[in-house]
Amino acid sequence: MKHMPQPSLLASGLLLALTIAPTAFAQSGAQDSAPVIRNRSIAYVMTMEEWAMHKTPGAKAECPNGMNEGPREQFKVLFPENGPKRTVVGTQLAREAQVYFPTPETENMPFREAVGPVVPGINLDGKVDADDFTSPDGVKGIDNQFFRVIGCVSSYRDVAALMVTKWRVDNSFNRVVIELTDVDDLGSDNDVTVTTYRGLSAMLPDATGSGYMPGASQKLDMRFGKDFISSFKGKIVDGVLITEPGDYLMPYQALANVSTLLFRGLKFEVRLSQDSAEGYMGGYLDIASWYAQRQQSISTHHQSYGQESSPTVYKALTRLADGYPDQAGHNTAISGALHVRFTQVFVDHPTRATAQAGGAAAPANR
Repeated sequence: MKHMPQPSLLASGLLLALTIAPTAFAQSGAQDSAPVIRNRSIAYVMTMEEWAMHKTPGAKAECPNGMNEGPREQFKVLFPENGPKRTVVGTQLAREAQVYFPTPETENMPFREAVGPVVPGINLDGKVDADDFTSPDGVKGIDNQFFRVIGCVSSYRDVAALMVTKWRVDNSFNRVVIELTDVDDLGSDNDVTVTTYRGLSAMLPDATGSGYMPGASQKLDMRFGKDFISSFKGKIVDGVLITEPGDYLMPYQALANVSTLLFRGLKFEVRLSQDSAEGYMGGYLDIASWYAQRQQSISTHHQSYGQESSPTVYKALTRLADGYPDQAGHNTAISGALHVRFTQVFVDHPTRATAQAGGAAAPANR
């Protein structure tokens, strides 16, 4: 009688694997779909930022008169080579003094403002004024006068956006974390709180190298980063986080220089998901703060590569400023917005003793 062949060990193993696979896959799927809202809170770390601008190919629509000229081009106009003999103090140092100690008075240098009715951003004052924009989605009343200043300055277009994002994710000083608490539903919630922090942990790139993995941990800096802690009340409408305005001091390191950027009346309008968030942070940029961080971060030499002349930009900022007037009635801030992207993280709050040692009580919109 002919014996039937016995199944090999490989076949037996395959049969066993097929038997248990549905259970294993089901368990894995359950873990992957586990909710990331823990104790009614969810957090995100910033992985991309760029100034909210309307950009067309070749800047033909927003800059019909061309791009602005940089420091070197302006210097040749102010101090021509065929002009009278001048000293270094009267030329190079005099112009550099205007960089660090600018004045709002007009100068004999043209400045090309960006134009056009469509610009992304946020309606900061709840009004629709004649000088406001309309968003690409058709929302009227967008306050973004900063676009008029930077829209035709090469520094702030595509290459600059990539550099700023790189600085944001590579430099630990720049680690911006937001935590939403009192969250019941990412789709709709009438009362949530958003708290900003500076994170301390490295980013976790994904397999493509172009993004970042959700679910990583971020240790919060409650001591040296306490100036960056601010709290905002908000709500979630159709999956979009919308906050009430408040002041926010943002860490802003570029190259090797550490600086900060003050937003007055900042609002969040960010679409949320369990893995990420994307939208706009819009507010009034304190001109003194913005200009100081720019000069601390980028020298005139580096600004020349992006055709950015700081004295001329400063005059445009003060001319177009539209918020927070001083006692003399001069506006000290200009409306603007950042297009931002976040990746979900789990935050690690320090122990109470560590937080108290750092004076970490979160100020409510300083």
